[in-house]
Amino acid sequence: MENMDRRKFLINSAGATAGVLAPTMITRAFGGSPNDRIRVAVVGFNGQGGSHIRAIQGLKDQNVELAALCDVDENVIARTMKRLESSGAKPATYTDIRKLLEDKSIDAVSMATPNHWHALGTIWACQAGKDVYIEKPASHNIFEGKKMVEAARKYKRIVQVGTQSRSSPALQEAVKQMRDGLIGEVYMARGLCFKWRDTIGKKEDGAVPAGVNYDTWLGPAPKRPFNPNRFHYNWHWNWDYGNGDNGNQGIHEWDIARWGLGVKLPTRVMSMGGHYMFDDDQETPNTQVCTLEFEVGGKKKLLVFEVRHWMSNHEGGIGEGRGGSEADGVPPAEGQPQAAAKGRAPRADPNTIGNIFYGSKGYLVISGYTTYKTFLGRSQDPGPTKTGSGNHHANFFQAMRSRKIEDLNGDIQEGYESAVSMHLANISYRTGRAINFDPKTEKIVGDAEAAKLATRQYRAPFIVPEKV
Repeated sequence: MENMDRRKFLINSAGATAGVLAPTMITRAFGGSPNDRIRVAVVGFNGQGGSHIRAIQGLKDQNVELAALCDVDENVIARTMKRLESSGAKPATYTDIRKLLEDKSIDAVSMATPNHWHALGTIWACQAGKDVYIEKPASHNIFEGKKMVEAARKYKRIVQVGTQSRSSPALQEAVKQMRDGLIGEVYMARGLCFKWRDTIGKKEDGAVPAGVNYDTWLGPAPKRPFNPNRFHYNWHWNWDYGNGDNGNQGIHEWDIARWGLGVKLPTRVMSMGGHYMFDDDQETPNTQVCTLEFEVGGKKKLLVFEVRHWMSNHEGGIGEGRGGSEADGVPPAEGQPQAAAKGRAPRADPNTIGNIFYGSKGYLVISGYTTYKTFLGRSQDPGPTKTGSGNHHANFFQAMRSRKIEDLNGDIQEGYESAVSMHLANISYRTGRAINFDPKTEKIVGDAEAAKLATRQYRAPFIVPEKV
């Protein structure tokens, strides 16, 4: 493993803070980049990180440069570099984020690591004076999300969470329409994550593949033997690293539901479900129903969230008559139907990915990240509608230049609050009972067992600190 400067990043067993970089490094927007160029490193790119690379390369007109890549799998690095070099790009490469963060010429990191690395990677980057674009969900647990917010504020960093819908002009308009009263008093939201997911089967533990720095990949998680069903992508379905589809595809809809409903943190959460149909290695539920209650201005609001993994009906028109999930801005999962071929009639999308908001004067439907429709009155007459996608990375870089948190569409505080609802639903599922939560203290009330699931035991030296 490549070594790091322990004075900067490591936290000792007592949980003391890491050393802080020189103030000039923290307050300066861009550390040594020529011509005000923003130099960005992508961390973790076997999956979603590939879209980060494409987004950065597509913003050359904003004077943004893909300066470095970091992944624990040398095979992923070699495969990606071969493609990039054919187009003339030659970013530096690293297998350890700690070594990358020592590079003072890097201004920002764009991270698409497994969930269990989100907090530590973000905190270390903030301490190193880097701005951060972090994939959804913001954190692997509640405690980590709070520490990420604290680090962003303490080190005056711009930290954006990868909930792309926040940058969609159509969804921004949809939320404004609800705030302006188009569908009346909005009292309930439903988040829908009905996405076909085939069984992952069962696989035996085995040798770590050549070129994989497995100890670094495990990071804060417990030491376990290597298993391909706990590695690339399938880590989502293991509690040590992921949060199930609630925190995978679902966190987009969690965020939209909370955003549109106009709420922050819930007061009461209940969730039931299970891992149905398949007998495989998946630990997380593939079918789950979550119900959350919020209080706003003395009134209660309801958020209902559902995950289904196989056959399901469509709701609110989401997925009907579509040629694949890309039409709604949601890429299809591996092995599921793609968009209809050119010249053929579009077929219905087997997925239902979106949100429905219910008001006293009508309802509003959001499909994926890009489209909203409204239906007004008892006759459900069609109302305003719009389709449009935005550029979430572009928004991040614009905020980097302005140094204004309020310019971010998906600031870490918003990402944290959305993740809290998702985490509480999973905690309710795992404990088998309702969870009471105090939005003021941001803590679970009256349930010590549940409160333990709001954080975790960390494996040294990969410890998320109490004091950032």
